[in-house]
Amino acid sequence: MSEVLRIGGLSAGYGPLTVLHSVNLTVAAGERVGLVGLNGHGKSTLLRAIAGLTGWQSGSIRLAGREVGSTRSQGPGRYTHRIVRAGLALMPQGDAIFHGLTVADHLDSGAYTRAAWRDRRRRRERVLAIFPALEKLLDVPVGRLSGGERRMTSLGRGLMADARLLLIDEPSLGLAPRISQELVAALSAIELGDSAMIIAEQNIPLLQGRVTRMLGIHAGRIKGGAEAVQLAGVNLH
Repeated sequence: MSEVLRIGGLSAGYGPLTVLHSVNLTVAAGERVGLVGLNGHGKSTLLRAIAGLTGWQSGSIRLAGREVGSTRSQGPGRYTHRIVRAGLALMPQGDAIFHGLTVADHLDSGAYTRAAWRDRRRRRERVLAIFPALEKLLDVPVGRLSGGERRMTSLGRGLMADARLLLIDEPSLGLAPRISQELVAALSAIELGDSAMIIAEQNIPLLQGRVTRMLGIHAGRIKGGAEAVQLAGVNLH
């Protein structure tokens, strides 16, 4: 199975603060990886580093065989547009929405590349199949939606992209348990094909049985296997 992501010796942080310490990680096509850990231990920073959004970073990040990492000290986001074009979709925690725009506007804005934009109607139909509740809300400004509907809109926007790697940060944040379960169930049902998905989440039971494997992140270092849950420091119950 082909590699979608290979990270080697990644360190990253903000100003003088080092958050990630020599992280190594490989994700293959078709994998759905759960990244679990307490707040402040590096889940979001790892996703942001892959997207080139940290204050500084060093190490190798290869996306679909293409180097998108190496040393970055020119400021966050300077090369993120290139990384997106290389096949990345980052869905940040929270809603990350514009309240005056409609659901349809938000979905279309996720079709960032020319090919995705030309194909946006078919892609929108795919998103609506994943989140059918959005179909009747396409013309509604997102500021009038419920929390769950806003989160579906934000996730749907990311799914409109030409993405080999989907990075989803804390999809359950601020949502009721039932809504969280429905969202993660929808994400776990997506056919990945030659793509891959990383879901960063503090709620381990929410991911159990819905991801290929679970990784724990603690103090900026990743552990897998039986150590993942323990080192993540998250309560299973």
